Amino acid sequence: MNFIQQAYKGRNSWPYYLGGILLVIFGWQFVGIIPLTITAALHSSGIGEFTRAANDSFMGLGINKNLFLFIMILMFAIGLLFLFITIKYIHKRAVKTLITSRETIDWKRFWFGFITFGIVALIVTFLGIFLSPENYTWNFKPVPFFTLVAISFLFLPLQTSFEELLFRGYFMQGLGTWFKNRWVPLIITSIAFGLLHGANPEVEKLGYISMVFYIGTGFFFGIATLMDEGTELALGLHAVNNIIAAFLVTTNWTVFQTDALFIDISEPSVEVEMFSLVFVIYPLMLFLFSKKYGWKNWKEKLFGSIEKPT
Repeated sequence: MNFIQQAYKGRNSWPYYLGGILLVIFGWQFVGIIPLTITAALHSSGIGEFTRAANDSFMGLGINKNLFLFIMILMFAIGLLFLFITIKYIHKRAVKTLITSRETIDWKRFWFGFITFGIVALIVTFLGIFLSPENYTWNFKPVPFFTLVAISFLFLPLQTSFEELLFRGYFMQGLGTWFKNRWVPLIITSIAFGLLHGANPEVEKLGYISMVFYIGTGFFFGIATLMDEGTELALGLHAVNNIIAAFLVTTNWTVFQTDALFIDISEPSVEVEMFSLVFVIYPLMLFLFSKKYGWKNWKEKLFGSIEKPT
């Protein structure tokens, strides 16, 4: 059975997906926000300040940056827990089927994606700093920085895993069994992944042209998942992308405002780097993976039909 067909191992009709989606949203958006709400209330002088800060995602209350990052990650970790509960108790199938079509989760694939894309991301970032040093200031503060590194490596993969397993796992499998093909879930989940990031401050600053990057990234992760018949590569790619984004460079207008090594002080603008990632680096990474893992039958893998196993 291929990756999308894993959904047939459990209860697969639309009422179960409706119940599952509602449960995941409840855990992620209602239970998950409780720690942030409590922390924000403790940092507020009164209900007025709390209400005003809530409109700005509680970012103006002077909450320690590392604490704020951890609490935000915790929100996604709780969502991930509720997603696992949904798979196990509503759909009645093993959590592994959400992750891979292989007999066991292939962690070597995770680490290959993590390391290779990590190297690429570091090169691209430092190249940008080298070419435009006037746009960056050194921001190394030992205790906050190493705390940030620990939080990033230990906990950020929970946030990225939730997004990957929700979009490239849960939604892709469900849509694939409903539409009986691969290309519709690839398109829908990639666009939805991009739209999920539409509320990020980067989009407000850079304009909707920046959605090319988010939707393109969704297609990158989605193609890797369909071609490789599992999410291991995408999990590694997404994790290292966010980890490096958290501890290497920060600005005062991105979703990650951290005690990173560098602060980007340039005016917000759509850089060529954003488009080179989507239209050059992502295809090259897919080519690398295809050679490493012997991907073939691209047309069938990306556009083929999905049938219920007999």
